[in-house]
Amino acid sequence: MPTLTLLREGNPLASAARQVEFLERSAGKAFDQSLANHQLAPLAASAIQVLQVNVGRLCNQTCRHCHVDAGPERREIMSRETLAACLDVLARTAIPVIDITGGAPEMNPDFRWFVTEVRRLGRHVIDRCNLTILMAPGFQDLPEFLADNQVEIIASLPCYLEVNTDAQRGAGVFERSIAGLRRLNALGYGQPSSPRVLNLVYNPLGASLPPPQAQLEAAYHRELQARYGVVFHRLYTITNMPISRFLDDLLREGRFEAYMEKLIAAFNPHAVDGVMCRTMLSVDWQGRLFDCDFNQMLDLPVAPHLPQTIHDFDPERLQVRPIVTGRHCYGCTAGAGSSCQGSFVG
Repeated sequence: MPTLTLLREGNPLASAARQVEFLERSAGKAFDQSLANHQLAPLAASAIQVLQVNVGRLCNQTCRHCHVDAGPERREIMSRETLAACLDVLARTAIPVIDITGGAPEMNPDFRWFVTEVRRLGRHVIDRCNLTILMAPGFQDLPEFLADNQVEIIASLPCYLEVNTDAQRGAGVFERSIAGLRRLNALGYGQPSSPRVLNLVYNPLGASLPPPQAQLEAAYHRELQARYGVVFHRLYTITNMPISRFLDDLLREGRFEAYMEKLIAAFNPHAVDGVMCRTMLSVDWQGRLFDCDFNQMLDLPVAPHLPQTIHDFDPERLQVRPIVTGRHCYGCTAGAGSSCQGSFVG
């Protein structure tokens, strides 16, 4: 318990610093050595195809696995000034995709303005939606807004069984999630050949790797259609990262070392080329730049010789940048790989 107390006391950034110190102290530069053993070091970006913007940590849920530590009590919100700086970057570059995340990104008061402006620039927009926000007071017209702006929805649904989803995300979440999915389906989202894309995300309930993505996707299609009449396009499986609340759980239950050993043993060199940090850049609510959302939550910004904020954006330098790595990176390279677009190794 002393380790848990050390990691979690104080403000979120201090907690993030303690978490990364703990992770690295427990195994040194093990991930970099794994890369070197397979002639894959140093890890570097190859392009910026996606600008992922975390617009804040405010959320209407408090999920056990959340690596963002989001919840109703969080007050970190990206300002319109910082959102405008993201728009300026889009106007000066050819980055094709904006991936908006949170928290519940829709709770940022400038969310709709930002989406509208991004679409005005002709870029594809992804909304990382928790589904229950679609049923929350003040957001009931959100599905229509997303549909009108041709926003792709990637929605978290940890299981097609109510008991498992509620165990991870809170009582009543599954029922509200199904109601949200039905509203989206009624607008054409998830329907076969529909341009209104609806993809789901699966996270394991505990300290295990996701099952094969294609196999689980078939089960989701079958069960959600049969039980609730719900349809969707793709299912993405994402490995739980040993960060924030999930790390707390691992430490509390004495399973941290066993979980890390599982990730390390499952290291797949063929997954390295597809990790999201190679083609994505992450922006936090303050406008700081990170190689990925996980590094953001551990307060590991891009390498110090690079531009550090969206206001200093330099596409030529950032698109070929060296990637800042750590022991948590085993989570993205275990088994079939894990990214914001699910697994990617057949």
